[in-house]
Amino acid sequence: MQSAIYSGTVTHRRFFPKANRFAYGIYQLWIDIDELPTLERSMRSFGWNRWAPFAFHDRDHGPRDGSPLRPWFEGYLREAGIDLEGGAIRILALPRVFGYVFNPISVWCGYGPEGDLRAVLYEVANTFGGAHSYLFASGTPDEQGAITHVFDKELFVSPFIPMDATYEFKMRPPGERAGLTVREFIPQGHVLTATFTARRTALTQRGLWQAFAAHPAVTLKVIGAIHVEAVRLLVKRAPFRRHLAPPARDVTVRRATTVDTPAHIGGGTR
Repeated sequence: MQSAIYSGTVTHRRFFPKANRFAYGIYQLWIDIDELPTLERSMRSFGWNRWAPFAFHDRDHGPRDGSPLRPWFEGYLREAGIDLEGGAIRILALPRVFGYVFNPISVWCGYGPEGDLRAVLYEVANTFGGAHSYLFASGTPDEQGAITHVFDKELFVSPFIPMDATYEFKMRPPGERAGLTVREFIPQGHVLTATFTARRTALTQRGLWQAFAAHPAVTLKVIGAIHVEAVRLLVKRAPFRRHLAPPARDVTVRRATTVDTPAHIGGGTR
């Protein structure tokens, strides 16, 4: 079984126009989508497309209509000129916990038959019901084994950050550890850094309940932290922007591999 649990810490630091910082512990599931039938059969507390204390629903990802996820993912891979040749597709995401889930970012990885990472898709969601994904060829790892992708912001996420923004995602493919650092830049400079660092444990029924005991109501914690931060920024009189509709297309496809940080997002930290 390649599926696993990753338990760790999320940190979130905003630099300007009003500084703010928070951190909290969470766990996420690393799901090989072809293992979902086996996972459901082997654990009474885990459900696939049904209610269970811990569950993974196809409708929470991809086209969000409950249709199978592999054809959706492979369709966009073909557009990007990427062929997994039947290799594994895995996703790092929060599970439904007692029926509720909100995933600000889910990370998909597509592998070749020999286990070589060929594609990465970042699925970003906002609290207004919108979602948009960014698909890349995997790229070349740096000395620490991390892969960097840079792209322009397409989805309205925070009413405190303008749409004229660029993301830098630095992802450490899940192994014994997993890591993701998201930096967001606007023309004035570096506005936000968010990180997730975690260790791997086995995805078993016992492991799920241990993770739950360490981080109860983890999905409510995530959505709660987002709204608490929003209240703090409102109190600090941070500029507030109206919600914008999501882009017409649900995936931005990039053919680029490793991308260096563009010069225009190299402004100083504020």
